Amino acid sequence: MTRDQKAPVCVLGTGLIGGSLLRAAAAAGYPVFGYNRSRAGVTAARADGFDVDDDLPGVLGRAAIDDALIVIAVPMPAVDHILASVATFAPDCVLTDVVSVKAPVAEAVRKHGLAARYVGGHPMAGTSESGWGATDPELFRDAVWAVGVDPGTHADPWRRVARLALDCGSVVVPVVAEEHDRAVARISHLPHVLAEALAIAGTGGGPLALGLAAGSFRDGTRVAGTAPELVRAICEPNADALLAVLDETLTVLGAARDTLAEDGSLADLTRAGHDARNDYETARRWEITDVHPGDHDWLERLREAGRRGGVLTTVNP
Repeated sequence: MTRDQKAPVCVLGTGLIGGSLLRAAAAAGYPVFGYNRSRAGVTAARADGFDVDDDLPGVLGRAAIDDALIVIAVPMPAVDHILASVATFAPDCVLTDVVSVKAPVAEAVRKHGLAARYVGGHPMAGTSESGWGATDPELFRDAVWAVGVDPGTHADPWRRVARLALDCGSVVVPVVAEEHDRAVARISHLPHVLAEALAIAGTGGGPLALGLAAGSFRDGTRVAGTAPELVRAICEPNADALLAVLDETLTVLGAARDTLAEDGSLADLTRAGHDARNDYETARRWEITDVHPGDHDWLERLREAGRRGGVLTTVNP
């Protein structure tokens, strides 16, 4: 295989993220095939011309023969079963995932003896929809894709995973598992919890409140439209980090409640929130150009660059 040829990609799980990845990788010129547990999902993918099967050993046997990059795209509760099958049928394949937490996946990978070929991944993209019917080859366009730089990560598998992310239209943020999980607890998992609580509060006002609801309620509750079992699969594996930021947020809300009760004022909350939103709006990414996989201390240097807002838009061969 020449450097310009793209090795096959095998996606295990063809829901919103996995299915969109299958579509995006195909559009980028990768040979693609996949597995889905649901026969209905298999039928839907095949109807759109994609090579998807519900025979997991068969799909993994093919991945082993083709030296495919295997992408785990199932919810966290199903990861252990998938890894056990990978360890049996395709233990030498490069392995990544698109699960929303990284430390629990990395621990499961180590347990199954697959760490040497594993690189964690998490595209920061999605919708409140699910299933093959919601898939979109443009889902990752201009998105951020976290790619693991944990100690022990090898350069060649890392390049394959990062190139796939880039070819799907994303930019790559290098990050280690624990720091990733603490960050996404704040900007992904906590918003899910708050959206659920806000939706409950709105419904508590009855038909009048819901009849008056407009943009702020709609936008604030958007992700509450996600299937409850998917929200649990996203948030619960990151319980420690989520509990910490929930406690922090409850402290902020408690202080706001106290000042409103005592002084009739929300000034502190609104000023701090407005400033924080401006921080988000004005944050600027910068391109990492001086670190290459395999360089001396490349993992630590990429980790530090990612902490400071750096992204990769290319990966050298």
